[in-house]
Amino acid sequence: MTWDPATLRSAVQSALDTFVDEQARRLAPLGPDADALVRSAHDAVRGGKRFRAAFCWWGYRAVQDEVLDQAALVRATASLELLHASALVHDDFMDASDTRRGRPATHAAFGARHRELGWSGSPEQYGAAAAILLGDLLLSWSDELLRRCGLPHDRVRDALAVFDLTRSEVIAGQFLDVSVQARGESDVDLAMKVLRYKSAKYSIERPLHVGAALAGADPATIDALSAFGLPLGEAFQLRDDLLGVFGDPEVTGKPAGDDLTEGKRTVLVALALEGAGAADAKRLDAGLGRPLDEDEVADLRAVIEASGAADDVERRIDALTSAALAALEAAPITGTARSALRDLADAATQRAH
Repeated sequence: MTWDPATLRSAVQSALDTFVDEQARRLAPLGPDADALVRSAHDAVRGGKRFRAAFCWWGYRAVQDEVLDQAALVRATASLELLHASALVHDDFMDASDTRRGRPATHAAFGARHRELGWSGSPEQYGAAAAILLGDLLLSWSDELLRRCGLPHDRVRDALAVFDLTRSEVIAGQFLDVSVQARGESDVDLAMKVLRYKSAKYSIERPLHVGAALAGADPATIDALSAFGLPLGEAFQLRDDLLGVFGDPEVTGKPAGDDLTEGKRTVLVALALEGAGAADAKRLDAGLGRPLDEDEVADLRAVIEASGAADDVERRIDALTSAALAALEAAPITGTARSALRDLADAATQRAH
Protein backbone atom coordinates (compact mmCIF):
# COMPACT_ATOMS: atom_id res chain seq x y z
CA MET A 1 0.00 0.00 0.00
CA THR A 2 1.57 3.29 -1.07
CA TRP A 3 1.11 6.32 1.18
CA ASP A 4 -2.26 7.78 0.43
CA PRO A 5 -4.35 8.91 3.40
CA ALA A 6 -7.62 8.22 1.59
CA THR A 7 -6.53 4.69 0.69
CA LEU A 8 -5.56 3.94 4.28
CA ARG A 9 -8.81 5.40 5.61
CA SER A 10 -10.78 3.24 3.20
CA ALA A 11 -8.83 0.11 4.18
CA VAL A 12 -9.35 0.80 7.88
CA GLN A 13 -13.08 1.39 7.36
CA SER A 14 -13.34 -1.88 5.47
CA ALA A 15 -11.53 -3.73 8.28
CA LEU A 16 -13.83 -2.19 10.88
CA ASP A 17 -16.97 -3.01 8.89
CA THR A 18 -15.83 -6.60 8.40
CA PHE A 19 -15.06 -7.01 12.09
CA VAL A 20 -18.35 -5.51 13.28
CA ASP A 21 -20.26 -7.64 10.75
CA GLU A 22 -18.55 -10.70 12.22
CA GLN A 23 -19.62 -9.64 15.71
CA ALA A 24 -23.18 -9.09 14.43
CA ARG A 25 -23.33 -12.70 13.24
CA ARG A 26 -22.06 -13.92 16.62
CA LEU A 27 -24.66 -11.87 18.50
CA ALA A 28 -27.56 -12.58 16.13
CA PRO A 29 -29.09 -15.24 18.46
CA LEU A 30 -29.74 -12.47 21.02
CA GLY A 31 -32.36 -10.94 18.73
CA PRO A 32 -33.38 -7.41 17.74
CA ASP A 33 -32.07 -5.58 20.81
CA ALA A 34 -28.53 -6.82 20.24
CA ASP A 35 -28.97 -6.00 16.57
CA ALA A 36 -29.81 -2.40 17.48
CA LEU A 37 -26.67 -2.19 19.61
CA VAL A 38 -24.49 -3.55 16.81
CA ARG A 39 -26.05 -1.15 14.29
CA SER A 40 -25.07 1.65 16.64
CA ALA A 41 -21.56 0.20 16.75
CA HIS A 42 -21.44 0.48 12.96
CA ASP A 43 -22.42 4.14 13.28
CA ALA A 44 -19.80 4.74 15.97
CA VAL A 45 -16.94 3.48 13.79
CA ARG A 46 -18.01 5.33 10.65
CA GLY A 47 -16.13 8.39 9.45
CA GLY A 48 -13.36 10.40 11.03
CA LYS A 49 -9.85 11.24 9.91
CA ARG A 50 -8.27 8.00 11.18
CA PHE A 51 -5.25 9.76 12.64
CA ARG A 52 -4.69 7.02 15.22
CA ALA A 53 -4.64 4.31 12.59
CA ALA A 54 -2.30 6.36 10.41
CA PHE A 55 0.17 7.00 13.23
CA CYS A 56 0.10 3.30 14.11
CA TRP A 57 0.78 2.39 10.46
CA TRP A 58 3.72 4.76 10.29
CA GLY A 59 5.00 3.67 13.68
CA TYR A 60 5.41 0.25 12.08
CA ARG A 61 6.89 1.67 8.90
CA ALA A 62 9.33 3.75 10.97
CA VAL A 63 10.99 0.46 11.92
CA GLN A 64 10.23 -1.79 8.94
CA ASP A 65 10.00 -0.15 5.53
CA GLU A 66 8.29 -3.20 4.04
CA VAL A 67 4.95 -4.57 5.25
CA LEU A 68 4.67 -8.27 4.46
CA ASP A 69 1.04 -8.63 5.57
CA GLN A 70 -0.71 -5.34 4.89
CA ALA A 71 -4.19 -6.63 5.73
CA ALA A 72 -3.02 -7.78 9.16
CA LEU A 73 -1.37 -4.44 9.88
CA VAL A 74 -4.51 -2.58 8.79
CA ARG A 75 -6.55 -4.68 11.24
CA ALA A 76 -4.06 -3.82 14.00
CA THR A 77 -4.31 -0.10 13.24
CA ALA A 78 -8.12 -0.38 13.20
CA SER A 79 -8.06 -1.58 16.81
CA LEU A 80 -7.04 1.93 17.83
CA GLU A 81 -10.06 3.33 16.03
CA LEU A 82 -12.29 1.02 18.08
CA LEU A 83 -10.65 2.38 21.22
CA HIS A 84 -11.28 5.91 19.95
CA ALA A 85 -14.92 5.12 19.16
CA SER A 86 -15.38 3.72 22.68
CA ALA A 87 -13.93 6.88 24.23
CA LEU A 88 -16.18 9.11 22.12
CA VAL A 89 -19.36 7.21 23.03
CA HIS A 90 -18.56 7.47 26.72
CA ASP A 91 -17.31 11.05 26.41
CA ASP A 92 -20.50 12.26 24.71
CA PHE A 93 -22.61 10.82 27.52
CA MET A 94 -20.41 12.22 30.29
CA ASP A 95 -20.37 15.65 28.63
CA ALA A 96 -24.12 15.54 27.87
CA SER A 97 -23.24 16.23 24.24
CA ASP A 98 -26.09 15.11 22.01
CA THR A 99 -24.28 15.35 18.66
CA ARG A 100 -21.33 13.49 17.16
CA ARG A 101 -20.12 14.03 13.57
CA GLY A 102 -23.43 15.61 12.68
CA ARG A 103 -25.47 12.66 13.98
CA PRO A 104 -27.21 12.04 17.31
CA ALA A 105 -24.81 10.75 19.95
CA THR A 106 -25.45 7.19 21.16
CA HIS A 107 -27.20 8.11 24.40
CA ALA A 108 -29.39 10.64 22.57
CA ALA A 109 -30.29 8.19 19.78
CA PHE A 110 -31.31 5.40 22.16
CA GLY A 111 -33.19 7.81 24.40
CA ALA A 112 -35.15 9.00 21.36
CA ARG A 113 -35.87 5.38 20.38
CA HIS A 114 -37.27 4.72 23.87
CA ARG A 115 -39.59 7.73 23.62
CA GLU A 116 -40.73 6.93 20.07
CA LEU A 117 -41.69 3.37 21.02
CA GLY A 118 -43.47 4.44 24.19
CA TRP A 119 -41.52 2.14 26.48
CA SER A 120 -41.80 2.33 30.25
CA GLY A 121 -39.23 3.96 32.50
CA SER A 122 -36.86 6.83 31.76
CA PRO A 123 -35.69 7.41 28.18
CA GLU A 124 -32.63 9.21 29.54
CA GLN A 125 -31.68 6.25 31.72
CA TYR A 126 -32.14 3.86 28.81
CA GLY A 127 -29.96 6.05 26.60
CA ALA A 128 -27.30 6.25 29.32
CA ALA A 129 -27.28 2.47 29.73
CA ALA A 130 -26.96 1.97 25.97
CA ALA A 131 -24.02 4.39 25.76
CA ILE A 132 -22.19 2.76 28.67
CA LEU A 133 -22.68 -0.71 27.25
CA LEU A 134 -21.79 0.23 23.66
CA GLY A 135 -18.64 2.00 24.85
CA ASP A 136 -17.70 -1.08 26.87
CA LEU A 137 -18.37 -3.35 23.90
CA LEU A 138 -16.19 -1.25 21.60
CA LEU A 139 -13.43 -1.22 24.21
CA SER A 140 -13.57 -5.01 24.46
CA TRP A 141 -13.54 -5.34 20.68
CA SER A 142 -10.48 -3.10 20.39
CA ASP A 143 -8.45 -5.63 22.38
CA GLU A 144 -9.91 -8.55 20.44
CA LEU A 145 -9.14 -7.03 17.03
CA LEU A 146 -5.51 -6.36 17.95
CA ARG A 147 -5.06 -9.86 19.40
CA ARG A 148 -6.56 -11.44 16.28
CA CYS A 149 -5.00 -9.13 13.70
CA GLY A 150 -2.84 -11.88 12.20
CA LEU A 151 0.65 -10.53 12.86
CA PRO A 152 3.23 -12.73 14.70
CA HIS A 153 2.18 -13.56 18.26
CA ASP A 154 5.33 -12.25 19.94
CA ARG A 155 4.96 -8.89 18.23
CA VAL A 156 1.25 -8.70 19.06
CA ARG A 157 2.10 -9.51 22.70
CA ASP A 158 4.49 -6.54 22.84
CA ALA A 159 1.93 -4.27 21.20
CA LEU A 160 -0.77 -5.39 23.64
CA ALA A 161 1.44 -4.30 26.55
CA VAL A 162 1.44 -0.79 25.08
CA PHE A 163 -2.28 -1.03 24.37
CA ASP A 164 -3.04 -2.01 27.98
CA LEU A 165 -1.21 1.07 29.24
CA THR A 166 -2.96 3.24 26.65
CA ARG A 167 -6.42 2.22 27.78
CA SER A 168 -5.57 2.80 31.43
CA GLU A 169 -4.22 6.27 30.63
CA VAL A 170 -7.31 7.23 28.63
CA ILE A 171 -9.74 6.12 31.33
CA ALA A 172 -7.80 7.72 34.20
CA GLY A 173 -7.32 10.88 32.12
CA GLN A 174 -11.05 11.01 31.44
CA PHE A 175 -11.81 10.73 35.16
CA LEU A 176 -9.30 13.49 35.88
CA ASP A 177 -11.18 15.67 33.37
CA VAL A 178 -14.55 14.88 34.98
CA SER A 179 -13.15 15.67 38.43
CA VAL A 180 -11.60 18.96 37.29
CA GLN A 181 -14.92 20.05 35.80
CA ALA A 182 -16.80 19.01 38.95
CA ARG A 183 -14.51 21.16 41.08
CA GLY A 184 -14.70 24.05 38.61
CA GLU A 185 -10.89 24.28 38.47
CA SER A 186 -9.23 26.32 35.76
CA ASP A 187 -5.47 25.91 36.07
CA VAL A 188 -3.28 25.85 32.97
CA ASP A 189 -0.88 23.16 34.22
CA LEU A 190 -3.72 20.93 35.37
CA ALA A 191 -5.53 21.46 32.07
CA MET A 192 -2.36 20.41 30.22
CA LYS A 193 -2.19 17.22 32.31
CA VAL A 194 -5.81 16.41 31.43
CA LEU A 195 -5.07 17.13 27.77
CA ARG A 196 -1.99 14.90 27.83
CA TYR A 197 -3.58 11.81 29.35
CA LYS A 198 -7.14 12.09 28.09
CA SER A 199 -6.20 12.70 24.47
CA ALA A 200 -2.63 13.58 23.45
CA LYS A 201 -0.93 10.32 24.35
CA TYR A 202 -3.56 7.97 22.94
CA SER A 203 -4.04 10.05 19.79
CA ILE A 204 -0.44 10.04 18.54
CA GLU A 205 2.31 8.84 20.89
CA ARG A 206 0.78 5.49 21.84
CA PRO A 207 -0.41 4.61 18.31
CA LEU A 208 3.17 5.17 17.14
CA HIS A 209 4.34 2.86 19.94
CA VAL A 210 1.82 0.15 19.08
CA GLY A 211 2.90 0.18 15.44
CA ALA A 212 6.58 0.23 16.34
CA ALA A 213 6.13 -2.66 18.79
CA LEU A 214 4.43 -4.68 16.04
CA ALA A 215 7.55 -4.13 13.93
CA GLY A 216 9.95 -5.15 16.72
CA ALA A 217 11.26 -1.70 17.70
CA ASP A 218 14.05 -1.34 20.24
CA PRO A 219 13.71 0.99 23.28
CA ALA A 220 15.74 3.77 21.64
CA THR A 221 13.31 3.94 18.72
CA ILE A 222 10.32 3.96 21.07
CA ASP A 223 11.88 6.88 22.98
CA ALA A 224 12.57 8.76 19.73
CA LEU A 225 8.95 8.29 18.65
CA SER A 226 7.82 9.67 22.03
CA ALA A 227 9.95 12.78 21.53
CA PHE A 228 8.01 13.36 18.32
CA GLY A 229 4.60 11.99 19.25
CA LEU A 230 3.93 13.50 22.67
CA PRO A 231 4.41 17.20 21.79
CA LEU A 232 2.57 16.63 18.53
CA GLY A 233 -0.30 15.00 20.40
CA GLU A 234 -0.50 17.99 22.70
CA ALA A 235 -0.53 20.35 19.72
CA PHE A 236 -3.24 18.18 18.12
CA GLN A 237 -5.49 18.46 21.18
CA LEU A 238 -4.86 22.18 21.59
CA ARG A 239 -6.08 22.59 18.00
CA ASP A 240 -9.15 20.55 18.95
CA ASP A 241 -9.77 22.86 21.91
CA LEU A 242 -9.73 25.88 19.59
CA LEU A 243 -12.16 24.13 17.24
CA GLY A 244 -14.41 23.30 20.20
CA VAL A 245 -14.95 27.03 20.73
CA PHE A 246 -14.32 28.67 17.35
CA GLY A 247 -14.91 25.80 14.91
CA ASP A 248 -17.49 25.81 12.12
CA PRO A 249 -20.28 23.30 12.95
CA GLU A 250 -20.31 22.25 9.28
CA VAL A 251 -16.71 21.10 9.73
CA THR A 252 -16.70 19.85 13.32
CA GLY A 253 -20.12 18.13 13.30
CA LYS A 254 -20.80 19.76 16.69
CA PRO A 255 -22.92 22.81 17.62
CA ALA A 256 -21.13 26.18 17.74
CA GLY A 257 -19.22 26.68 21.00
CA ASP A 258 -19.98 23.14 22.14
CA ASP A 259 -17.04 23.04 24.57
CA LEU A 260 -18.44 26.11 26.32
CA THR A 261 -21.91 24.63 26.84
CA GLU A 262 -20.29 21.41 28.05
CA GLY A 263 -18.25 23.42 30.56
CA LYS A 264 -14.88 22.06 29.49
CA ARG A 265 -12.01 23.51 31.53
CA THR A 266 -9.52 23.36 28.68
CA VAL A 267 -6.14 25.05 28.40
CA LEU A 268 -7.83 27.69 26.24
CA VAL A 269 -10.42 28.42 28.92
CA ALA A 270 -7.84 28.41 31.72
CA LEU A 271 -5.68 30.91 29.83
CA ALA A 272 -8.71 33.10 29.14
CA LEU A 273 -9.72 33.15 32.79
CA GLU A 274 -6.17 34.11 33.72
CA GLY A 275 -5.86 36.81 31.06
CA ALA A 276 -9.31 38.41 31.09
CA GLY A 277 -10.34 41.31 33.29
CA ALA A 278 -12.27 40.50 36.45
CA ALA A 279 -15.72 41.20 34.97
CA ASP A 280 -15.04 39.29 31.75
CA ALA A 281 -13.52 36.34 33.65
CA LYS A 282 -16.57 36.19 35.91
CA ARG A 283 -18.89 36.22 32.87
CA LEU A 284 -16.92 33.47 31.15
CA ASP A 285 -16.80 31.31 34.27
CA ALA A 286 -20.54 31.75 34.85
CA GLY A 287 -21.31 30.80 31.23
CA LEU A 288 -19.44 27.51 31.26
CA GLY A 289 -21.56 24.38 31.44
CA ARG A 290 -24.97 25.87 30.74
CA PRO A 291 -27.15 26.20 27.60
CA LEU A 292 -26.07 29.16 25.48
CA ASP A 293 -27.77 30.85 22.57
CA GLU A 294 -25.83 32.17 19.56
CA ASP A 295 -25.38 35.63 21.03
CA GLU A 296 -24.08 34.24 24.31
CA VAL A 297 -21.63 31.97 22.49
CA ALA A 298 -20.42 34.96 20.47
CA ASP A 299 -20.01 36.99 23.65
CA LEU A 300 -17.90 34.32 25.37
CA ARG A 301 -15.83 33.85 22.23
CA ALA A 302 -15.13 37.59 22.27
CA VAL A 303 -14.02 37.37 25.91
CA ILE A 304 -11.61 34.56 25.06
CA GLU A 305 -10.19 36.39 22.06
CA ALA A 306 -9.80 39.68 23.95
CA SER A 307 -7.96 37.89 26.77
CA GLY A 308 -5.25 36.81 24.32
CA ALA A 309 -5.87 33.13 25.09
CA ALA A 310 -6.59 32.08 21.50
CA ASP A 311 -3.36 33.67 20.29
CA ASP A 312 -1.48 32.05 23.19
CA VAL A 313 -2.82 28.63 22.23
CA GLU A 314 -1.78 29.18 18.61
CA ARG A 315 1.74 30.00 19.80
CA ARG A 316 1.78 26.86 21.93
CA ILE A 317 0.68 24.78 18.95
CA ASP A 318 3.47 26.23 16.84
CA ALA A 319 6.10 25.65 19.54
CA LEU A 320 5.00 22.07 20.24
CA THR A 321 4.83 21.25 16.53
CA SER A 322 8.30 22.68 15.97
CA ALA A 323 9.67 20.60 18.85
CA ALA A 324 8.02 17.49 17.44
CA LEU A 325 9.39 18.06 13.95
CA ALA A 326 12.89 18.67 15.30
CA ALA A 327 12.70 15.36 17.17
CA LEU A 328 11.43 13.67 14.03
CA GLU A 329 14.45 14.84 12.04
CA ALA A 330 16.78 13.32 14.64
CA ALA A 331 14.87 10.05 15.06
CA PRO A 332 16.50 6.78 13.91
CA ILE A 333 13.66 5.79 11.58
CA THR A 334 13.17 5.05 7.90
CA GLY A 335 13.17 7.95 5.46
CA THR A 336 9.78 6.93 4.07
CA ALA A 337 8.21 7.15 7.52
CA ARG A 338 9.91 10.45 8.28
CA SER A 339 8.37 12.04 5.19
CA ALA A 340 4.90 10.64 5.87
CA LEU A 341 5.00 11.67 9.53
CA ARG A 342 5.85 15.22 8.52
CA ASP A 343 2.70 15.28 6.40
CA LEU A 344 0.65 13.79 9.24
CA ALA A 345 1.99 16.37 11.68
CA ASP A 346 0.75 19.13 9.40
CA ALA A 347 -2.66 17.50 8.94
CA ALA A 348 -3.08 16.94 12.68
CA THR A 349 -2.25 20.47 13.79
CA GLN A 350 -3.47 22.71 10.96
CA ARG A 351 -7.07 21.49 10.61
CA ALA A 352 -9.52 23.97 9.09
CA HIS A 353 -11.87 25.94 11.31
